[in-house]
Amino acid sequence: MAPPTKPTPAKAKAAPVAKGGKAAADAKAKTAKKAALKGVHSKGHRKVHKTVSIHRPKTLIRRRNPKYQRKSIAHTPRLDEYRIISSPLNTESAMKKIEEHNTLVFLVDLKANKRQIKEAVKKLYDVSAVKVNTLIRPDGKKKAYVRLTPDQDALDVANKIGFI
Repeated sequence: MAPPTKPTPAKAKAAPVAKGGKAAADAKAKTAKKAALKGVHSKGHRKVHKTVSIHRPKTLIRRRNPKYQRKSIAHTPRLDEYRIISSPLNTESAMKKIEEHNTLVFLVDLKANKRQIKEAVKKLYDVSAVKVNTLIRPDGKKKAYVRLTPDQDALDVANKIGFI
């Protein structure tokens, strides 16, 4: 039989720690705790703005590339010459304008401007206008005075239209 040896203890003891080792480990744990609480983004750099206005960065702007057309067909012109000029006016004062001032008087669309009225008269009656004056009557309709060039007679144009 073998000689008896020292009995082994039931629990193994931890390795003895050096005198300054426990304090060093404790300090290391405290710095780790402090770093964890502080976070990793704490040393962010803040930009110094030297101007009053702050400009957003330029980003990529793409051209429109639609999957389908929003309108199937383009609409017809909203104000063509037949819609612009609704009717000629043949009151006494309008007749006086025709005879004395070489001017035709029309009721026109409320949304039509002077250039559009001038073009419509040119297309419909083949006469060129010097100038166009407009007013909106108290009943809400727009009236246009179309002054013709001196080489064209407003009385002849009125006869051709057929309201004299």
